[in-house]
Amino acid sequence: MFQSLPHSFLQMNTIFISILIEALPFVLIGAFISGFIQSFLSEKFIARIIPKNKFLGVLFGSSLGVAFPSCECGIVPIVHRLNKKGVPIHTGVAFMLTAPIVNPIVVMSTYIAFGNTWEIPILRVVGSLVVSIVVGTLIAYFYKGEGLRKVVEKKINAKEHGHTGHHHHHSSSQKETIGQKLWHASQHSVDEFFTVGKYLVFGSLLAAAMQVYVKTSILTTLGDNKLMAILVMIVLAFLLSLCSEADAFIAASFRGLFPQSAIVAFLVFGPMIDFKNILMMINAFKTKLTAYIVVYTTVVTIIYALVI
Repeated sequence: MFQSLPHSFLQMNTIFISILIEALPFVLIGAFISGFIQSFLSEKFIARIIPKNKFLGVLFGSSLGVAFPSCECGIVPIVHRLNKKGVPIHTGVAFMLTAPIVNPIVVMSTYIAFGNTWEIPILRVVGSLVVSIVVGTLIAYFYKGEGLRKVVEKKINAKEHGHTGHHHHHSSSQKETIGQKLWHASQHSVDEFFTVGKYLVFGSLLAAAMQVYVKTSILTTLGDNKLMAILVMIVLAFLLSLCSEADAFIAASFRGLFPQSAIVAFLVFGPMIDFKNILMMINAFKTKLTAYIVVYTTVVTIIYALVI
């Protein structure tokens, strides 16, 4: 039966399965950690320890992802709630940009995806910190006016359920037993895994198809122009909307076609700004603030990728 299939299709299938097998364990681990954090870490505690100084607040938000990591699928609603609890907009934005990247699972998955070497993971982490600090600082000192939309929490939750696979978020004021928290954590983990999984499957399939069916000469031509290669990979990251726990495996599959700068741009930009995040930002933040975040993040990512 398989002998009648075109060789190119079988080749694509092999690449697709190899990417999937490498990435799935990290998605599973990330989903469990996300569920645990969602149920056991209080947002009020985070709000109490935010520095008052604007720049220190940005630095704090940028580093917060180490202790409070989150998949980009659910980061916007989390930041919205933190802002409603009194966390400044600039701190929330800095946290939103780095949390899906500056955490142990994403760093380790990137390390494994790029052949157990530290160069790309370090460039990715540094890039995310540079972008979040610059963007957060610009918003802290130049953005004026309200940042949040005047919408009821019910609408935010409905939008969040529609775009993040029905993530379960429970108020820290609710008194729950350890058993209930563990149950909610497991529910969140399962939802997160299946939500992220469909993006991973689609991204893996597209990456495999591009490697097999897109002419190498076309991609090589794009790769010869550093700026064009960066722009192509940024657009690809936006459209694929991959999970940060698995996107490194997709990026690694393009190593022979695009320069390192474009690969790093893909890894930095994707978890910060993608198609699903834009929809949630528009719902949670004022249009002006959303535009600031998108434009600043895009420009700073391109500059960083050009410099490295």
